[in-house]
Amino acid sequence: MKVTIYDIAKEAGVSIATVSKVINRGGRISEKTRNKVIKIMEELNYQPSVVASALTGKQTYTLGLLLPDLANPFFAEIARSIEDRAQEMGFNVVICSTDNSLDKEERYISLLKQKSVDGIIIATGVRNDALLKELVRQKLPVALIARDMPAVAVDIVLVDDFQGGYLATSYLIQNGHKQIAVIAEDTEVMSSKERIRGYRHALEEAGIPFHPELVRISDFSVKSGKIAAGELLQGLKACTAVFACNDLLAIGTIQAAREMKLSIPDDLSVVGFDNTILATIVDPPLTTIAQPIQDMGAQVVNMILRHINGGHTMNQRMVLPPELVIRSSVSKPRK
Repeated sequence: MKVTIYDIAKEAGVSIATVSKVINRGGRISEKTRNKVIKIMEELNYQPSVVASALTGKQTYTLGLLLPDLANPFFAEIARSIEDRAQEMGFNVVICSTDNSLDKEERYISLLKQKSVDGIIIATGVRNDALLKELVRQKLPVALIARDMPAVAVDIVLVDDFQGGYLATSYLIQNGHKQIAVIAEDTEVMSSKERIRGYRHALEEAGIPFHPELVRISDFSVKSGKIAAGELLQGLKACTAVFACNDLLAIGTIQAAREMKLSIPDDLSVVGFDNTILATIVDPPLTTIAQPIQDMGAQVVNMILRHINGGHTMNQRMVLPPELVIRSSVSKPRK
């Protein structure tokens, strides 16, 4: 039979009210009594009813997390960092992968609300301002990670994408490259816009003309990066280096170059963005812009829990610095 709150109270020799206070982390209880009740709950494998908590308006100790694509190692690592911090704080995480579909995004948000999650963390490139504004109006705590949406009053944790694009392009310029292409994700997403803006700023600062034909917009996958790179490398205007706006696109670029019998980095230098596990196992290892994934995940959980627990009402926007990680995919161009 399923263990109930009555069984816990009887075993601990305390009232049902005391057990309830321990479960809901409230009330004045001695640390000794609290630890005793928790120990018995663990011994009896007691699981509080999330549904019952929701019906009584109490916390369910559950967060929703919307990701665009779990197959992308960057978002898998984001999910892990969020889950690690949430578990430390006594919360579970329901992970939803939207495949960059607005319809799926709306359905998942509706589902998470039905499950009475205490808050929702969003890592997708949400295009529907109204959807987020409605969640805010309903006073459901919401936070964005690795995504920016200045028009909506929510907590945000992201990397400085402009600086990341600037660092990547500047490093290629320092190595003697002038014909630098960029392969970017959906430019409707603010992070892509900012990375391209950083790329253009580095070119301008070095006195290198910007050529629109050296910019390619791609989907988020290795396959799409390979196609975009193939178009660039076969084009009329040769390039000696590519800045890819994520590691998947960078790996697609390396694959396209290899099929064209080009050597990396002798014939083509490549810089990625994210510093996922893929950057260390690709051949040659990828020079890339690192996002502080662990810190980002911990910070966004801290922010949303402060809202959930009534610790603050002001929204925060935290922009963390990126870091250039130099490996073996960049060299000086052939003369």
